[in-house]
Amino acid sequence: IINNYVDGTQGGARDKASPSGLHFRDSKRKVDYVLAYHYRRRLARHVPGAASPEPMRGSATVALVSNGGTGKGHAEPRQQQQDDGQRAMWEWPGLPGLEVVELSPLDALEEERRLQREEYERNLLEAGLEIEKDPENKSQGLSFVRIHAPWQVLSREAEFLKIKMPTKKMYEITEEKGILKTLNEIWCKLTEPLQPQVPQQENTKMKTLCYPFSREKIYLYNIKDKDTFFDNATRSRIVREILKRTSTKARNSMGIGTLIANNVYDAAYPLHDGEYEGQNDDMNERKLLYQEWARYGVFYKFQPIDLIRKYFGEKIGLYFAWLGLYTEFLIPSSVVGIIVFLYGCITVESDIPSKEMCDQRNAFTMCPLCDKFCDYWNLSSACATARASHLFDNPTTVFFSIFMALWATMFLEQWKRLQMRLSYFWDLTGLEEEEEHPRPEYETKLLQKKLKNKNIMTENSNENEKVKLTWSDRMPGYAANFGLILFMIMLTFSAVFGVIVYRITTAAALSFSTNETTRSNVRVTVTATAVVLNLVVVLILDEIYGAVAKWLTEIEIPKTEKTFEERLILKAFLLKFVNSYASIFYVAFFKGRFVGRPGRYVYVFEGYRMEECAPGGCLMELCIQLSIIMLGKQLIQNNLFEIGIPKLKKLLRKLKDERTEPKEMDTNQSKDPHQWDLDYILEPFTGLTPEYMEMIIQFGFVTLFVASFPLAPLFALLNNIIEVRLDAKKFVTELRRPDTVRAKDIGIWYNILSGIGKLSVIINAFVIAVTSDFIPRLMYRYAYSQNGTMHGFINHTLSYFNVSQLKAGTQPENSLFAQEVSFCRFKDYREPPWSPHQYEFSKQYWAVLSARLAFVILFQNLVMFLSVLVDWMIPDIPKDISEQIKKEKTLLVDFFLKEEHEKLKLIESFIARDKRKRRSGTKSKRTRAASFSQCHRSPKGSFTSFSSQHTVV
Repeated sequence: IINNYVDGTQGGARDKASPSGLHFRDSKRKVDYVLAYHYRRRLARHVPGAASPEPMRGSATVALVSNGGTGKGHAEPRQQQQDDGQRAMWEWPGLPGLEVVELSPLDALEEERRLQREEYERNLLEAGLEIEKDPENKSQGLSFVRIHAPWQVLSREAEFLKIKMPTKKMYEITEEKGILKTLNEIWCKLTEPLQPQVPQQENTKMKTLCYPFSREKIYLYNIKDKDTFFDNATRSRIVREILKRTSTKARNSMGIGTLIANNVYDAAYPLHDGEYEGQNDDMNERKLLYQEWARYGVFYKFQPIDLIRKYFGEKIGLYFAWLGLYTEFLIPSSVVGIIVFLYGCITVESDIPSKEMCDQRNAFTMCPLCDKFCDYWNLSSACATARASHLFDNPTTVFFSIFMALWATMFLEQWKRLQMRLSYFWDLTGLEEEEEHPRPEYETKLLQKKLKNKNIMTENSNENEKVKLTWSDRMPGYAANFGLILFMIMLTFSAVFGVIVYRITTAAALSFSTNETTRSNVRVTVTATAVVLNLVVVLILDEIYGAVAKWLTEIEIPKTEKTFEERLILKAFLLKFVNSYASIFYVAFFKGRFVGRPGRYVYVFEGYRMEECAPGGCLMELCIQLSIIMLGKQLIQNNLFEIGIPKLKKLLRKLKDERTEPKEMDTNQSKDPHQWDLDYILEPFTGLTPEYMEMIIQFGFVTLFVASFPLAPLFALLNNIIEVRLDAKKFVTELRRPDTVRAKDIGIWYNILSGIGKLSVIINAFVIAVTSDFIPRLMYRYAYSQNGTMHGFINHTLSYFNVSQLKAGTQPENSLFAQEVSFCRFKDYREPPWSPHQYEFSKQYWAVLSARLAFVILFQNLVMFLSVLVDWMIPDIPKDISEQIKKEKTLLVDFFLKEEHEKLKLIESFIARDKRKRRSGTKSKRTRAASFSQCHRSPKGSFTSFSSQHTVV
């Protein structure tokens, strides 16, 4: 061990590693962090008779080799014939016997990386860290640098980072009283079998007082063992901060992020706490999480949120807390959605409009659905569609829409309360945002600008002027962002239009068929195939948009990771939102609105009519579109992709390592792989953005168009029960351990959720008013019905058309209709042929349109008012938590004053005892006591002034 640095090449044979694989070879010092890199040793040609060559330590382009030593300098060429023509022999003036070997570009690059690693590791040692390395005893391979942070470094950095640590003081948490306490006790008894079997605090009524760590006030903290005072997550976080700010002179690289970006190191990660399954009986937090959380067999249990936070950090803990609350809130909405659906099933037989449509005695002769090849048809043939529409288009739909709008508001309010509760128990209250280190890409761009400015610098320029990226530097990125995002949105609309064209052309082609069965099922066939095609397009574009959003954010050159993440989230959400909902918006608000009327239809490509809604309305088609896209995305993208892609990446990385690493016997390598070997194989953690994005898009499906699909919350609930365990298993078993990040909220995701909740009110208002038949039915019952019932509603909504006025060439050929047709019917509010204003919109049309707009305004204002009322009634901070925070502040001040008072009394007693000893001494001692007293009275350096400093809190 030299300067806390252990090199595998120094000690010859490798010592036996610790059994757990989590410590240095001495089995005492923990491995807090691991750096991994691939090396390639160059077998240099050297002077005959010299010792075997060591790794080159000279220039990256020209190296001296002499008895294993190296050097730099100017060499003069010596003419010598080379067999391979690739190497040149050089003589060093004044140093005979030295041979200079010119490095190949690959060797030069490897040499440069090795020098950067050596410099970086020296700087880590200077920062106080301790390092252990593997011997590089193969021609090329994978090597690890293990890092340990001693107590001095941990305490210093904990003070810099203001990490809150437990003090000696504990205080009692005030519990709720009265009926709330009784209900809470009953709930705890009922849910006891659902609680995970993880270690809990012995006395849950007590809480430890925490305070930012300070070395000057170290006597305040409950330090029983310095090795365990900082847990593994905190230790790795501290080391990561040192790695991020430690720089190297080569290429002016700042921190480990830049070195990984430049391929100097391959990876940097903290270790998991051992294996999650195995024969050994040693229990660790990772194994406990796997047994009680990350298995599908424990899907019915609550999540051990405190243990998740302790192991993965606050940011990941908040994600799983949010996901758990969201899943719990889906239970009541699923129950209400099932009730609404069952109400539709029960009342379908008594629904008068459906019965009228299915009654063949009414004989509503409908106009042809296409030109020339389509015949007249009876409305009763669409009986099944009408009955199915009633399952979702019934009076309870309005109630369910209002309920879901309030549900979204209550969910967000409850999350704010839970977030505040977790912040209190996790000691995140008053958390200040830490200053982030710049991203490697930002530093690279800044360095390029510095070099450019240096080259064009004039005599009058200020060399000390701080260089930073301006708008002109970022303008190309912003322009590319605007243009490409606009292009991607247009691409989505083009894909939707392509599916529309497919529906129109396929419907026309199937109508030409001579097969009666094919022609009768045209609408079902076209709808089903078009929705599946649309789902495939959505899935493909989703993956493309994710990669494009990341690339667009990178060319903007954000300075910090937080800024990068927020911009990436906004771009990805915008693109994926448009992609997921564009086709649904089309069906809900545009399909069937621009069809025209018989005799004056709207055509696309001159030969194809715009598609119409089904006789029962577009709501049923909207339901099919929404359900297939939602279920398809959840099943394929959220589950199959999430399980399959990490396993595929892991396999590819393993095959790549086996292919690049030669099969040489390493006699020093133990048979059992260490924890850092096992963790390196795992997939690196790339952030929570994909996880949140899945749930946010699903939240949109649940709230935005819930009026058309009341079962959406149920399917979301079933998906999330699997999703929680799937994400848990991925974090515990398939990903490297993430760096712990302290966060007091979920960031920009809350704003997106709130925006979706407000948008859902407007969209559901328009779905009920425009897409469904709720308003026409309401108007008919109370304005046009003679007896206040729904009898005659179907006839009221159908207009007449004189078939003799059909354009030439559009009449049905070889009509097989039973009776001769003079008038056909079509769904619209228009004047009849015998009216002086034939085929113009009727008074009923304008009355219904006015009612639709009035309903939208009324519904929107009512729901918004109720949402604001709920928001006002539910405080963001629970009352008990607010009181506990105030109590904690008071206790903290009292605790400080008490400790300082005891410290002051101890100093005063020491002074008094010292005075008594001096007074009882000899004459010479009295002289010294007098001088001591004179010093005591002096203002500078006196005991009085010293003791007074400790009264300040």
